[in-house]
Amino acid sequence: MAQESLRAQIQTYLSRLQELITRGRQVRELVAGNPSSAATIAANRRWQQDCGAAIYQLSGGSKAHWLARAFSEAFLVRSADGQAVEGVAPEELVQRLLGVLEQGVASLSSMGEQALLQASSATTPPRRFDFVHNPELRPIVEQAYTESRQSLEQGDYDAALRASCSILEAIVTDALEHKGVNMLAHEVAPAGRISDWPFETRLAVAESAGLIRGGWARLTPAARAYRDNEKEAGVVSERDARTAGQALNVVMRDLNPGR
Repeated sequence: MAQESLRAQIQTYLSRLQELITRGRQVRELVAGNPSSAATIAANRRWQQDCGAAIYQLSGGSKAHWLARAFSEAFLVRSADGQAVEGVAPEELVQRLLGVLEQGVASLSSMGEQALLQASSATTPPRRFDFVHNPELRPIVEQAYTESRQSLEQGDYDAALRASCSILEAIVTDALEHKGVNMLAHEVAPAGRISDWPFETRLAVAESAGLIRGGWARLTPAARAYRDNEKEAGVVSERDARTAGQALNVVMRDLNPGR
């Protein structure tokens, strides 16, 4: 049953990405033929929005996830000095986004094969995230949690820390969005969308709102800055990774007190 459920989840995401790729190729033809047409612009916009929604789900709501970063980078043009400059030609942007979707298919297919093998030999059930309000997010964080434990056991502390922090960010964001910005105290909630708040800000606001307690404060500096450590391989210690995992488990208990 576990393998069948996992296989179904993977197939659902793969089908969604393949459907977006097919639509994207159609949009590419429209853009190449008549880019200024109102119908073309509308179709392109709808497709890009649907791509963004799919990427958000696959990345667990974390902008630090490599797929979310690849999606954002597709919209940028780099100047000669490496600085990001807004503005990509429509046809090129469609091609870039198609590339991101194809990367997602390749990664998900590879992850799926590995996950199915793990499910067939697993002796314990995966950690459940039934308390997460967004049902589409649950299987993603469940898989990420399993991978974080495996990375820790294999000594890949950088990957373990990133996975734990990404899950922590995703489930706290889910709790905050479910509560709603208007229900949060104005003196602690910054302006803008919750998904745009810094990692630590989301945790602090969630604590002030009574959604979680202060267990997240044990996060080390490496964990708090996990989004900024992309090019610093080897700097994450075992203590950093284990502490991040412990903080995640504490916050999970806070969000699911009846567990």
